[in-house]
Amino acid sequence: MKIRKYFTNFCVLLLSVGFSLLLAEFAARRVLNPSDYLGVGLVSDEVLGAVPSKTAKAGFDDWGFRNREVPKTAEIVAVGDSHTFGNTARMDESWPYVFGQLTGKPVYNMGMGGYGPNQYFYLSTTKALSLKPRTIVWGLYMGDDFENAYTITYGLDHWAYLRGHAAEKADFNIWEQHPSAGWFKNARVWLSEHSIIYQLLFHGAWGGRVQGEMQIKNAAQLYPGEATSLSVPEKHILEAFRPKSMLVRLDQQSPPVLEGMRITFELLKQMNDLCRQNHIQFMVVVVPIKEEVFSEYLEHNSKVPMNEVLDSLMVNDRLARQKTFKFLTDAGIPYADPLPALKNAADRELYARTAADMHPGKNGYKVIAESAFEAYKKLPQ
Repeated sequence: MKIRKYFTNFCVLLLSVGFSLLLAEFAARRVLNPSDYLGVGLVSDEVLGAVPSKTAKAGFDDWGFRNREVPKTAEIVAVGDSHTFGNTARMDESWPYVFGQLTGKPVYNMGMGGYGPNQYFYLSTTKALSLKPRTIVWGLYMGDDFENAYTITYGLDHWAYLRGHAAEKADFNIWEQHPSAGWFKNARVWLSEHSIIYQLLFHGAWGGRVQGEMQIKNAAQLYPGEATSLSVPEKHILEAFRPKSMLVRLDQQSPPVLEGMRITFELLKQMNDLCRQNHIQFMVVVVPIKEEVFSEYLEHNSKVPMNEVLDSLMVNDRLARQKTFKFLTDAGIPYADPLPALKNAADRELYARTAADMHPGKNGYKVIAESAFEAYKKLPQ
């Protein structure tokens, strides 16, 4: 009898906790913006590699992007990757949203984590054009867009027409959609995509910040050979970096990187031509890598772990930037370069407070938006 009583009480407790959590989740969705907390659930796609799942749209707009709704028209459409999406910041802190506030015109954010130039082009020529924009802005991230252009082009047959040489099939799936992952990891991923309460409990602002600060300070020990950190107390600078993986993606001696750059430039050219044909203004925001923002403190600094890798990264990044800006200038494509403004604001805690994520935080996105606005003001209106 006692066992039955204990079992009954346990079931009642379990049901009560479950009901309370469901009630709390319902209340959280009424009060908070789901896209500020939930991850985007993705499913495979033969053209884009991955697209938002049907269930993901419950926290985002009907197209699965980070907007309150899909408008009938949009004055400006911003297309890009996770930097345009606004990873590590709220929706109204992303650079497209702040950019829209500065322009006084509605901006539709078509950013998605893991996307690159191929996806930007496809989305621009399909969904973006349907919104009848006057301006389309691409957020071109120097950190991995060239790599993405290569892997998508050589990984998906839809893009075979862009291939410049024969090569082994590339692995385009950077979204880690592996059904063989353990049940615990799968459960965590599912909860991160469906539960605001889960995100608040385990990734809340205060707890996440404390953990992140510890990660930054101990980046070299936590990720040996992969990460390093920089501390300049008098400048209020404490940041972590992952230069090794970034160097691989920008190596100017790497055939895949150079091929990715060629593909990127070709897609930029096609996009610019298409915009001109449709009387749309095209503009590019060149988002720099984090290491370049803090190059004043990192370059030739033997006190920073992985300093040789950092120095090599700076050389390769600057070559890539030089080629990118030359192409944009020669093609007559207006662009914004937020790097100088970011460097000037390096002491304002521009990036996420963690060693596991190199995205800007709200302060960094604000600087990017302001730089985009300065370039936008120079466009023919």
